[in-house]
Amino acid sequence: MEFFRDTKIDFLGWKWYFLGFSLIFSVAGVLSMLFWHGLPLGVEFRGGTLVYVKFASTPNEDNIRAQLDRAGIRNVRIQRLGAAGGNEELIDLPQNTAIGADVSQAKDEIIRALETGSGNPQDFTKDLNYAGFDVIRAALSTRDPLHAGPEEYDRITRLILDYRDRQHGGLVANVDDLRTAGAPQAVVDVLKQDFFVSNFHLFNAEIVGPQVGAQLRRQALLATLYSMAGMLIYLWFRFEMIYGVAAVVACFHDTLITIGAFSLTNTDITLTVIAAILTLVGYSMNDTIVVFDRIRENVKLMRRETLAEVVNRSINQTLSRTILTSGLTFLTVLSLYLFGGEVLHGFSMALVIGILIGTYSSIAVAAPMLVAYQDWRAGGSRQPVAVAAPAGKGKVRVKA
Repeated sequence: MEFFRDTKIDFLGWKWYFLGFSLIFSVAGVLSMLFWHGLPLGVEFRGGTLVYVKFASTPNEDNIRAQLDRAGIRNVRIQRLGAAGGNEELIDLPQNTAIGADVSQAKDEIIRALETGSGNPQDFTKDLNYAGFDVIRAALSTRDPLHAGPEEYDRITRLILDYRDRQHGGLVANVDDLRTAGAPQAVVDVLKQDFFVSNFHLFNAEIVGPQVGAQLRRQALLATLYSMAGMLIYLWFRFEMIYGVAAVVACFHDTLITIGAFSLTNTDITLTVIAAILTLVGYSMNDTIVVFDRIRENVKLMRRETLAEVVNRSINQTLSRTILTSGLTFLTVLSLYLFGGEVLHGFSMALVIGILIGTYSSIAVAAPMLVAYQDWRAGGSRQPVAVAAPAGKGKVRVKA
């Protein structure tokens, strides 16, 4: 199947426009990293505490931030977690905040801040959404609304906790709702007197220390550099050094623009984003190798043509294959970006940008760089320039 047959697009004739496009986006990303948003690292790399909160109704992030500010908890990041109807928010506390290095303290302080902001007392041990088995059972046993033995109150307490934690994710919106779980009305009346219910539930918290974050940053950088070095060595042996350099420069170009896009949009770079960047490095390199292979074949067949004409012809011959493979992959990752949810947002965003830029760079960066190098080596003269031929065939010479 082919979309295009015998196209004659002068890609190298557009090289200065390609260069301008690449410079604009590369420089914009670098400026953003240096002066505007910096490098927005996720908690895995910078360290800190992540607190996951579920609300009874649609949360207002500005109100949450204001409540935390009044409690002295500042410099936090708040973002929606999961689908909009889930009413879940992720509160990200940096490592350098007063409570960012202690997960237990962070949980308690955030609960107190949100309780106070909702008009509830700060003693969240009386919050039915946080009270444990012993607290609820002790309250029922002390008041003894059913005039029953300890076994009955054990059973009712387990029933309440099962309804709260398993069926409703730790969040009871109203004490009267416990009637639907099978709790007697007398028990519900006692719970109303001794407890209150908040409009949120903090269901998880996790911390990443500064040493772990620094180690992950180093490993992510080394993984990216090692992958590019391995590609350079592979292409050096398969073609020539200039082919490897051109391909690695194109991959570096793709990585820089992708990371720059994350900085411009102030989107966190997480471990999954690094995995996506390593994926796009391999994808971009594969696309570049396809073009280079066709160039190497055509150099032998088109002895009377200039290298620029050979490269243009090779790009046109592989254009249909490029559109088919890149287009299908792009539609897949675009679906992942649109419907994959918050957890996969960064990963899919990196792939969407990377596939577009990676396909572009194979045509607009790697191939023109190869021609520019051969022209420079020829010194602007009409002397023939050696270009790699298929293995075992020696060098083939074409006009510069």
